[in-house]
Amino acid sequence: MTHEDYMREAIALACTCIPNGDVPVGCVVAAPDGSIIGRGRNRREELGLATAHAEIEAINQACAALGSWRLTGCTLYVTLEPCPMCAGAIVNARIAAVRYGAKEEKSGCCGSVLNLFEERFNHRPRVYGGLLEEECRELLEAFFQKLRET
Repeated sequence: MTHEDYMREAIALACTCIPNGDVPVGCVVAAPDGSIIGRGRNRREELGLATAHAEIEAINQACAALGSWRLTGCTLYVTLEPCPMCAGAIVNARIAAVRYGAKEEKSGCCGSVLNLFEERFNHRPRVYGGLLEEECRELLEAFFQKLRET
């Protein structure tokens, strides 16, 4: 699979958030062998939990698949730049790389507000932004436009 293929999987997950009123954010974690071992979607409204972010769900699923909290060598693909909580979880899970779609100007921690991955933590994932950025941004813009209309 290509980086775009993984992001399309994340976009498909993001689309499933909309019926529950959740902001459309999707995430997948790919193992070093290329298999998808974690999938997540934003479910804060659905579950009523502040921590029900797509990245957290995907990381938890990936940890269960590997039987370890260490996701060494894995790559996380997410449609929206991770927030501080999710960036912290990525560092703690030892994820090797993050590839995100749209920037999050209000809370993004991969460079928009700050870059947690450049701080002096014991692990620093590589980060790449702008993967299928237009598709990811358009999905979010359409969601918020419809929300404003209702």
